[in-house]
Amino acid sequence: MRKATCDYPWNESVKTDSLYEMICMAEAEVPDRAIFKFRQGKDNIVEITNKELKMSVDAMYLAFNEMGAESTHIAIIGPSSYKWLLTYVSGLCSENVVVPVDKDLPESDLIYVINHSDAEYVFCATKKHEDFFKEHRADFPNIKKFVSFEKEEDEGDFLSFDKFFESGKAALETNEKRPYIHTEVDKLKLLVYTSGTTGKAKGVMLSERNITSCCCYGLMISDIEGVCLSVLPYHHTYEAVIGIWVAIHRHNTICINENLKTVVGNLKLYKPDYLLLVPAFVESFYSKIWSTIREQKKEKLFKLLIKMSNFMLKLGIDRRKELFGSVHKVFGGNLQKIVCGGAPIRKEVADFFESIGVALLNGYGITECSPLVSVNRDYFNDPATVGVKLPCIDVKIDDINEDGNGEICVKGPTVMLGYYKNEEATAESIIDGWFHTGDFGMINEHKQIIITGRKKNLIVLSNGKNIYPEEIEDYIQAIDEVAEVVVYSPKDEHGIQKTLCAEVFLLEEISHEELCKKIKNALSQLPAYKQVSEVIIRKEEFEKTTSRKIKRAQYNA
Repeated sequence: MRKATCDYPWNESVKTDSLYEMICMAEAEVPDRAIFKFRQGKDNIVEITNKELKMSVDAMYLAFNEMGAESTHIAIIGPSSYKWLLTYVSGLCSENVVVPVDKDLPESDLIYVINHSDAEYVFCATKKHEDFFKEHRADFPNIKKFVSFEKEEDEGDFLSFDKFFESGKAALETNEKRPYIHTEVDKLKLLVYTSGTTGKAKGVMLSERNITSCCCYGLMISDIEGVCLSVLPYHHTYEAVIGIWVAIHRHNTICINENLKTVVGNLKLYKPDYLLLVPAFVESFYSKIWSTIREQKKEKLFKLLIKMSNFMLKLGIDRRKELFGSVHKVFGGNLQKIVCGGAPIRKEVADFFESIGVALLNGYGITECSPLVSVNRDYFNDPATVGVKLPCIDVKIDDINEDGNGEICVKGPTVMLGYYKNEEATAESIIDGWFHTGDFGMINEHKQIIITGRKKNLIVLSNGKNIYPEEIEDYIQAIDEVAEVVVYSPKDEHGIQKTLCAEVFLLEEISHEELCKKIKNALSQLPAYKQVSEVIIRKEEFEKTTSRKIKRAQYNA
């Protein structure tokens, strides 16, 4: 039931500064509960218990040491898998620094990231990546060993992961337990390279305290429990921290999704209680559900059911699971909550999921803040906002303009140590302890943060008006036929921006004239200076980062 204010008491959450302690607590409290589930072969589902994970992490620690990987940088690259997770979790529970690498990076960027990160060991998941590293061995002069998840036998500098792991298990049997280590929680622990919609990737330095603060204090705002289908790639900080470590700390079960093609099947297989997604995934689910409803010519009936259901909810009667059983079946039947982060989400999308019985909690995060800044509360959820700040941080709005918008700034234990080997960029972004996010927004009367746009995307027209393109894009995105849209202001021959252009990729084909009419109607409530004067229909999707954000650099030039 919705509370009258979002200031109701925080959830209880066990505090710790140690990631290894999180592993130990889970093993001590629920040793036989599955922490990971994954498919092995076509039909075999493997479960890894908390007890088994603790043993494996200890074995990996000893295997790292035997290989010489002590207090160094370890890069991991490849699609989602248990071996990827085990390497990542174990690396963070050692004295090493872990560098998750985006598997879809262009070759030149991949070479740059691994070399810039000062990695000395690379763990790669596929033969494709192993072959790449062999072919480009000379481009990686600092790498001592490559450990391949698919390799059966050692071959020079290229080692078999299975043999590597077995060496750790053998050492563990001899030692009975790994030696106790006390890591310095404010030192560099996780080095994440931002995918970025503009410019070259920067290495964000996160400490153990950064990660644990995000987990412990995030759970105070909104609880997640049960089974999760892990959909986002593991190099994505939202998944790497909130998805993995919150689940470990909360003693939940993570079901590993192999790739985008397996999502629908895995939803039905694992029947998750919650999902962590970015807006692009939620929008995709939303569009496909409505597309199916229209194909079945049930749109009017479905909208009527939503009205009926919402009316019954006001009377305290919840029949949503029954009324919308066909939709729940798509998600496995048990889905209770989707926590969405990475960008604002449209209100009508959040309202739709709420209407069918799935809470959609929108949050706000940025890699440099480990990544969580704020999230909506379970009993005070306003999808027009990104919720309330974590209890451990301070948030201020800097340089507020006439519209009440300013840059969102964050201070506290989740703020990064800085950018790796880039003191200039660090000094520009962290001023007197405050991290300047580059996002514009405001804070409402309920202390909830509202995101209005990216500082880099801000359009200043020749008449002096400030335009946040994301606002206009939200209106256009609500048009049924629109899949993707970018609003920008083309410069004339004198470099002056006078008008707005909407470039659109369509979900369903309609004429240019009809699209213009629909856009005009969608923007009818906005003032004249926010109206679009030119519409371009694209034949292909916009180029995106691997976190599914549209690359906007060419539009901001």
